[in-house]
Amino acid sequence: MVGQFESNKDTVQVLTESAATHIGNIATIITGAVRDIAKETGDWLTEMIEMREAAQRAQQDEQKLRPADDLD
Repeated sequence: MVGQFESNKDTVQVLTESAATHIGNIATIITGAVRDIAKETGDWLTEMIEMREAAQRAQQDEQKLRPADDLD
């Protein structure tokens, strides 16, 4: 027969192991979410930079064509 002290110890041990497992799973979920948010934010910022650069190139191309239009 198991004594009261050993029974309590076993209960605390099982609860601690369970808590560690659940906390580990939660940490994994949070880590994945942070990673996904960082990736999406980075992709979005890259798209914004590319759009700005494309708009600047379009303006430069337009300015190159303007003097030719003014000659007519």
